Amino acid sequence: MNAAQDLSFIALIGNAHLIVQLIMALLLGLSIMSWTYIFRKAFAVRAARQQTEQFERSFWAGGNLHTLHQNASTTREQGGALARIFEAGMGEFIKGKQASPQRDPLDTGAVLDGARRAMRAAFQRELDALDSHLNFLASVGSVSPYIGLLGTVWGIMNAFRGLANVQQATLAAVAPGIAEALIATAIGLFAAIPAVVAYNRFTHDIDRLAIRFESFVEEFSNILQRQSR
Repeated sequence: MNAAQDLSFIALIGNAHLIVQLIMALLLGLSIMSWTYIFRKAFAVRAARQQTEQFERSFWAGGNLHTLHQNASTTREQGGALARIFEAGMGEFIKGKQASPQRDPLDTGAVLDGARRAMRAAFQRELDALDSHLNFLASVGSVSPYIGLLGTVWGIMNAFRGLANVQQATLAAVAPGIAEALIATAIGLFAAIPAVVAYNRFTHDIDRLAIRFESFVEEFSNILQRQSR
């Protein structure tokens, strides 16, 4: 009973070496931050996907582009990434048409190029916002196992160093020290595995959204080109 109590998870952490405890605390902090970003990113990607689908339905319903632009400008924060890309391109197109009302082919091409560049710039801003904190998840996923391994190595070294004061080295004498050390690796894996899974999932979802944004930019550019003739 005492052996089971001494080898409990909490007792092993409490009896671990100070350096190992600091490494465990670091890994626990990384895990908490990682899970915070995972939940925040999950909600953000889900909201971006829903807002994109909603705007695509409104856009391809065949409504007036000027009315759609006014609605996108009014509800800019709630409209979603694709709505802001449309709003940037349509706004630049309207400004260009007002600046050059004559239908000169060179002026028309410059207006279309300006609208396309505005949409590309908005596309990059939205993609950067969606990609935020993904590098942190990738770093946690790649570094945490090594940090945990460092704690394990340090703990095992400390356990074997303690055997120098023991006349008879037995497995029972070294087992608690090794168990304390291995907890650091377990915590490192606990921090790394969800971060890696979440990073791969979010990267896939964001790439799919980026493809939809790029397709919209090209399709909307064609629409503006037809309207400018």
